[in-house]
Amino acid sequence: MLSLNRLRIALSARAALHPNRPVCAPKAGSRPAHSLPNRDAWHRKVTAKAPGEERGLTWCTGPGLRTFCTSRVQQGCWNCWNCNLPLGQTPAFFCRSCKVVQPPEEGASYFHIMDCDYTFTLDTQKLQTRYLQLQRSLHPDNFSQKSEKEQEYSESQSALVNKAYKTLRKPLSRGLYMLELEGMGIEEGTDSGADAEFLMELMEINEALDEAQTLEEANKIAQDTKGKLADLTEQTDAALRKGELQTAKALLAQMKYQANIEEKVKEKLSQLM
Repeated sequence: MLSLNRLRIALSARAALHPNRPVCAPKAGSRPAHSLPNRDAWHRKVTAKAPGEERGLTWCTGPGLRTFCTSRVQQGCWNCWNCNLPLGQTPAFFCRSCKVVQPPEEGASYFHIMDCDYTFTLDTQKLQTRYLQLQRSLHPDNFSQKSEKEQEYSESQSALVNKAYKTLRKPLSRGLYMLELEGMGIEEGTDSGADAEFLMELMEINEALDEAQTLEEANKIAQDTKGKLADLTEQTDAALRKGELQTAKALLAQMKYQANIEEKVKEKLSQLM
Protein backbone atom coordinates (compact mmCIF):
# COMPACT_ATOMS: atom_id res chain seq x y z
CA MET A 1 0.00 0.00 0.00
CA LEU A 2 1.28 3.47 -0.91
CA SER A 3 2.29 5.74 1.93
CA LEU A 4 0.38 9.01 2.30
CA ASN A 5 3.25 11.09 0.82
CA ARG A 6 3.71 8.77 -2.16
CA LEU A 7 -0.05 8.81 -2.79
CA ARG A 8 -0.04 12.61 -2.80
CA ILE A 9 2.82 12.63 -5.33
CA ALA A 10 0.89 10.22 -7.55
CA LEU A 11 -2.25 12.33 -7.37
CA SER A 12 -0.28 15.51 -8.12
CA ALA A 13 1.21 13.87 -11.20
CA ARG A 14 -2.23 12.84 -12.40
CA ALA A 15 -3.50 16.40 -11.88
CA ALA A 16 -0.66 17.75 -14.05
CA LEU A 17 -1.55 15.34 -16.86
CA HIS A 18 -5.30 15.97 -16.56
CA PRO A 19 -5.81 19.56 -15.36
CA ASN A 20 -9.60 19.45 -15.91
CA ARG A 21 -10.13 16.34 -13.84
CA PRO A 22 -11.06 16.99 -10.18
CA VAL A 23 -8.78 15.27 -7.68
CA CYS A 24 -9.84 14.40 -4.15
CA ALA A 25 -6.75 13.82 -2.08
CA PRO A 26 -6.92 12.54 1.48
CA LYS A 27 -6.19 15.01 4.23
CA ALA A 28 -3.56 14.32 6.83
CA GLY A 29 -5.08 12.63 9.83
CA SER A 30 -8.37 11.88 8.08
CA ARG A 31 -10.17 8.73 9.12
CA PRO A 32 -11.85 6.08 6.95
CA ALA A 33 -15.37 7.01 5.88
CA HIS A 34 -16.98 4.38 8.08
CA SER A 35 -15.40 5.86 11.22
CA LEU A 36 -16.65 9.42 10.74
CA PRO A 37 -19.14 10.24 13.51
CA ASN A 38 -22.76 11.21 12.84
CA ARG A 39 -23.83 14.66 14.00
CA ASP A 40 -26.94 15.47 16.04
CA ALA A 41 -29.63 15.63 13.36
CA TRP A 42 -31.78 18.03 15.35
CA HIS A 43 -29.16 20.68 16.07
CA ARG A 44 -27.49 21.33 12.75
CA LYS A 45 -28.12 23.02 9.45
CA VAL A 46 -29.07 20.45 6.86
CA THR A 47 -27.00 20.11 3.72
CA ALA A 48 -27.66 17.85 0.77
CA LYS A 49 -29.00 14.39 1.53
CA ALA A 50 -26.74 12.76 -1.00
CA PRO A 51 -25.38 9.30 -0.14
CA GLY A 52 -22.79 9.62 2.61
CA GLU A 53 -23.45 13.32 3.23
CA GLU A 54 -24.59 12.58 6.79
CA ARG A 55 -21.02 11.51 7.49
CA GLY A 56 -19.42 14.61 6.01
CA LEU A 57 -18.81 12.91 2.65
CA THR A 58 -19.83 13.87 -0.87
CA TRP A 59 -19.69 12.41 -4.34
CA CYS A 60 -16.66 13.43 -6.40
CA THR A 61 -17.48 13.30 -10.09
CA GLY A 62 -15.50 13.92 -13.22
CA PRO A 63 -14.34 12.10 -16.36
CA GLY A 64 -13.70 8.53 -15.29
CA LEU A 65 -14.13 9.40 -11.60
CA ARG A 66 -17.06 8.66 -9.27
CA THR A 67 -16.20 7.97 -5.68
CA PHE A 68 -16.67 9.26 -2.16
CA CYS A 69 -14.19 11.81 -0.87
CA THR A 70 -13.93 13.85 2.30
CA SER A 71 -13.65 17.16 0.44
CA ARG A 72 -16.77 19.33 0.23
CA VAL A 73 -18.66 20.28 -2.91
CA GLN A 74 -17.31 23.80 -2.48
CA GLN A 75 -13.83 22.44 -3.16
CA GLY A 76 -14.73 21.67 -6.77
CA CYS A 77 -16.01 18.09 -6.85
CA TRP A 78 -19.16 19.02 -8.78
CA ASN A 79 -18.87 20.65 -12.18
CA CYS A 80 -21.16 22.59 -14.49
CA TRP A 81 -22.79 20.45 -17.18
CA ASN A 82 -22.15 23.14 -19.77
CA CYS A 83 -18.62 24.48 -19.19
CA ASN A 84 -17.34 21.72 -16.85
CA LEU A 85 -15.97 24.27 -14.36
CA PRO A 86 -16.51 23.80 -10.60
CA LEU A 87 -19.86 25.05 -9.37
CA GLY A 88 -18.36 26.19 -6.08
CA GLN A 89 -21.48 25.79 -3.93
CA THR A 90 -24.44 23.56 -3.27
CA PRO A 91 -27.20 23.61 -4.20
CA ALA A 92 -26.05 25.37 -7.35
CA PHE A 93 -28.94 26.83 -9.33
CA PHE A 94 -26.67 28.60 -11.81
CA CYS A 95 -23.06 28.21 -12.87
CA ARG A 96 -20.95 31.14 -11.64
CA SER A 97 -18.80 30.94 -14.77
CA CYS A 98 -21.13 30.50 -17.76
CA LYS A 99 -24.35 31.48 -15.90
CA VAL A 100 -26.46 28.60 -17.26
CA VAL A 101 -29.12 27.00 -15.07
CA GLN A 102 -28.11 23.71 -13.44
CA PRO A 103 -30.13 20.51 -12.95
CA PRO A 104 -31.68 19.93 -9.50
CA GLU A 105 -29.29 18.40 -6.99
CA GLU A 106 -30.43 14.83 -6.45
CA GLY A 107 -31.21 14.09 -2.80
CA ALA A 108 -30.92 17.69 -1.55
CA SER A 109 -33.20 18.36 1.42
CA TYR A 110 -35.86 21.05 1.24
CA PHE A 111 -34.16 22.84 4.14
CA HIS A 112 -30.95 23.05 2.14
CA ILE A 113 -32.71 24.18 -1.03
CA MET A 114 -34.53 26.95 0.84
CA ASP A 115 -31.43 27.91 2.87
CA CYS A 116 -33.22 27.28 6.18
CA ASP A 117 -31.97 25.96 9.49
CA TYR A 118 -32.97 22.37 10.14
CA THR A 119 -35.45 23.22 12.85
CA PHE A 120 -39.19 22.90 13.39
CA THR A 121 -39.49 26.59 14.25
CA LEU A 122 -37.82 27.99 11.16
CA ASP A 123 -38.10 31.62 10.07
CA THR A 124 -41.12 31.59 7.72
CA GLN A 125 -40.45 35.19 6.62
CA LYS A 126 -36.97 34.22 5.48
CA LEU A 127 -38.45 31.14 3.81
CA GLN A 128 -40.88 33.26 1.80
CA THR A 129 -38.17 35.73 0.79
CA ARG A 130 -35.97 32.89 -0.41
CA TYR A 131 -38.89 31.37 -2.33
CA LEU A 132 -39.67 34.62 -4.17
CA GLN A 133 -36.01 35.18 -5.03
CA LEU A 134 -35.59 31.70 -6.46
CA GLN A 135 -38.80 31.77 -8.45
CA ARG A 136 -37.94 35.13 -10.00
CA SER A 137 -34.67 33.69 -11.31
CA LEU A 138 -35.78 30.12 -12.10
CA HIS A 139 -39.24 30.65 -13.61
CA PRO A 140 -39.51 28.84 -16.99
CA ASP A 141 -40.67 32.05 -18.70
CA ASN A 142 -37.14 33.36 -18.29
CA PHE A 143 -35.77 30.52 -20.43
CA SER A 144 -38.18 30.47 -23.38
CA GLN A 145 -35.35 31.54 -25.71
CA LYS A 146 -32.74 29.23 -24.18
CA SER A 147 -31.71 25.72 -25.14
CA GLU A 148 -34.06 22.79 -24.62
CA LYS A 149 -31.88 21.49 -21.80
CA GLU A 150 -31.95 24.82 -19.96
CA GLN A 151 -35.73 24.98 -20.33
CA GLU A 152 -36.01 21.48 -18.89
CA TYR A 153 -33.74 22.28 -15.94
CA SER A 154 -35.55 25.55 -15.16
CA GLU A 155 -38.89 23.72 -15.07
CA SER A 156 -37.47 21.03 -12.79
CA GLN A 157 -35.82 23.55 -10.47
CA SER A 158 -38.92 25.74 -10.30
CA ALA A 159 -41.16 22.76 -9.50
CA LEU A 160 -38.74 21.58 -6.81
CA VAL A 161 -38.62 25.02 -5.18
CA ASN A 162 -42.43 25.14 -5.18
CA LYS A 163 -42.64 21.75 -3.50
CA ALA A 164 -39.98 22.64 -0.93
CA TYR A 165 -41.74 25.89 -0.06
CA LYS A 166 -45.17 24.30 0.33
CA THR A 167 -43.71 21.54 2.51
CA LEU A 168 -41.80 23.82 4.87
CA ARG A 169 -44.36 26.64 5.03
CA LYS A 170 -46.75 25.00 7.51
CA PRO A 171 -45.80 23.31 10.81
CA LEU A 172 -47.64 20.05 10.08
CA SER A 173 -46.12 19.32 6.67
CA ARG A 174 -42.74 20.57 7.93
CA GLY A 175 -42.81 18.22 10.92
CA LEU A 176 -43.91 15.26 8.83
CA TYR A 177 -41.07 15.94 6.40
CA MET A 178 -38.56 16.08 9.25
CA LEU A 179 -39.76 12.68 10.44
CA GLU A 180 -39.47 11.39 6.87
CA LEU A 181 -35.84 12.54 6.76
CA GLU A 182 -35.25 10.53 9.92
CA GLY A 183 -36.80 7.40 8.40
CA MET A 184 -40.11 7.73 10.24
CA GLY A 185 -43.56 8.37 8.83
CA ILE A 186 -47.23 8.43 9.70
CA GLU A 187 -49.19 5.90 7.71
CA GLU A 188 -52.28 7.12 5.89
CA GLY A 189 -55.63 5.69 6.97
CA THR A 190 -54.48 4.61 10.43
CA ASP A 191 -55.15 5.86 13.95
CA SER A 192 -51.47 5.69 14.89
CA GLY A 193 -50.68 7.81 17.93
CA ALA A 194 -54.34 8.52 18.81
CA ASP A 195 -55.95 7.01 21.91
CA ALA A 196 -59.66 6.26 22.36
CA GLU A 197 -60.31 9.40 24.42
CA PHE A 198 -58.79 11.63 21.77
CA LEU A 199 -60.77 9.94 18.98
CA MET A 200 -63.99 10.33 20.98
CA GLU A 201 -63.25 14.04 21.39
CA LEU A 202 -62.79 14.36 17.63
CA MET A 203 -66.14 12.68 17.01
CA GLU A 204 -67.86 15.14 19.34
CA ILE A 205 -66.23 18.11 17.60
CA ASN A 206 -67.30 16.82 14.19
CA GLU A 207 -70.85 16.33 15.40
CA ALA A 208 -70.93 19.85 16.86
CA LEU A 209 -69.63 21.23 13.58
CA ASP A 210 -72.29 19.37 11.57
CA GLU A 211 -75.00 20.73 13.85
CA ALA A 212 -73.68 24.32 13.88
CA GLN A 213 -76.35 26.67 12.51
CA THR A 214 -74.73 30.08 13.04
CA LEU A 215 -71.43 31.78 12.31
CA GLU A 216 -70.90 32.24 16.03
CA GLU A 217 -71.09 28.48 16.68
CA ALA A 218 -68.73 27.68 13.81
CA ASN A 219 -66.29 30.42 14.83
CA LYS A 220 -66.19 29.00 18.37
CA ILE A 221 -65.06 25.64 17.00
CA ALA A 222 -62.56 27.41 14.74
CA GLN A 223 -60.96 29.26 17.66
CA ASP A 224 -60.80 26.10 19.78
CA THR A 225 -59.14 24.19 16.95
CA LYS A 226 -56.66 27.00 16.34
CA GLY A 227 -55.68 26.97 20.00
CA LYS A 228 -55.20 23.19 20.02
CA LEU A 229 -53.01 23.36 16.91
CA ALA A 230 -50.87 26.07 18.49
CA ASP A 231 -50.43 23.96 21.63
CA LEU A 232 -49.56 20.85 19.61
CA THR A 233 -47.04 22.89 17.60
CA GLU A 234 -45.25 23.96 20.78
CA GLN A 235 -45.21 20.40 22.14
CA THR A 236 -43.89 19.04 18.85
CA ASP A 237 -41.10 21.61 18.78
CA ALA A 238 -40.09 20.66 22.32
CA ALA A 239 -40.09 16.95 21.46
CA LEU A 240 -37.96 17.45 18.35
CA ARG A 241 -35.47 19.61 20.22
CA LYS A 242 -35.04 16.79 22.74
CA GLY A 243 -34.74 14.20 19.98
CA GLU A 244 -37.90 12.41 21.18
CA LEU A 245 -39.01 11.27 17.73
CA GLN A 246 -41.74 8.87 18.84
CA THR A 247 -43.37 11.60 20.92
CA ALA A 248 -43.13 14.01 17.99
CA LYS A 249 -44.69 11.39 15.72
CA ALA A 250 -47.69 10.96 18.06
CA LEU A 251 -48.14 14.73 18.35
CA LEU A 252 -47.99 15.21 14.59
CA ALA A 253 -50.61 12.49 14.15
CA GLN A 254 -52.91 14.53 16.43
CA MET A 255 -52.07 17.66 14.44
CA LYS A 256 -53.26 15.91 11.28
CA TYR A 257 -56.67 15.30 12.84
CA GLN A 258 -56.95 18.86 14.08
CA ALA A 259 -55.87 20.20 10.68
CA ASN A 260 -58.67 18.17 9.06
CA ILE A 261 -61.17 19.73 11.45
CA GLU A 262 -59.77 23.17 10.62
CA GLU A 263 -60.46 22.56 6.93
CA LYS A 264 -64.00 21.39 7.69
CA VAL A 265 -64.58 24.52 9.76
CA LYS A 266 -63.55 26.69 6.79
CA GLU A 267 -66.06 24.87 4.59
CA LYS A 268 -68.76 25.29 7.20
CA LEU A 269 -68.07 29.02 7.54
CA SER A 270 -68.29 29.50 3.78
CA GLN A 271 -71.69 27.75 3.79
CA LEU A 272 -73.02 29.97 6.57
CA MET A 273 -71.84 33.25 5.06
